[in-house]
Amino acid sequence: MDYTQALWLYAILVFGIVVVPGMDMFYVLANALTGGQGLGMAALGGIMLGGAVHTLFGALAVGVLSQLPVLLFQAMILAGALYMGWIGYTLLRSTITVGGVSRSHARSSWVAFRQGAITCLINPKAYLFVLAVFPQFMRPEYGPIWSQALALGVITVLTQGAVYGAIALGASRTRDALVGSPTATIWTGRGAGALFVLVALFTAWHGLTLSSGA
Repeated sequence: MDYTQALWLYAILVFGIVVVPGMDMFYVLANALTGGQGLGMAALGGIMLGGAVHTLFGALAVGVLSQLPVLLFQAMILAGALYMGWIGYTLLRSTITVGGVSRSHARSSWVAFRQGAITCLINPKAYLFVLAVFPQFMRPEYGPIWSQALALGVITVLTQGAVYGAIALGASRTRDALVGSPTATIWTGRGAGALFVLVALFTAWHGLTLSSGA
């Protein structure tokens, strides 16, 4: 897999997880319903900042992991594959539905931005996701770690901006679609789960190949 293919695969994976209804999506939607598009976009800005920080964390983690002995680094790759496979399995078995999207209390744009960033930053699953995924897409043969991290960060933030931005701009329609289409939300989650399982299998194969060649 060359670098361009790796970036495309990462973009698809990130899109698959962002479109699954979750805490970040509901936070943007609730603010947009309460304070209009401006407040929704402020909430989105905070979440995008959190995504950028997660990217920085991932780059630092990969830098540390790459200094580990080869066998230990390969074990980390396989552990990441197992974690992604577990995420995929749980999504495949899930029945994600939205019974309603509550409106948040009116607040300033700064508060919406700040709480959006905090909401994103304190999510432990995001850090586990980064630890599991980034070592698969940031490799020495692709060039400097900082440039790879920048590319993954741009993809992450742009994906969040596109998906959650569309939700903020069409808040009422988004709420109606989420609440009124339970089958669609279920299959969105299961589709993302299938994607995670496929990437996990590919990652496990990569890790085992490295191990056998060591």
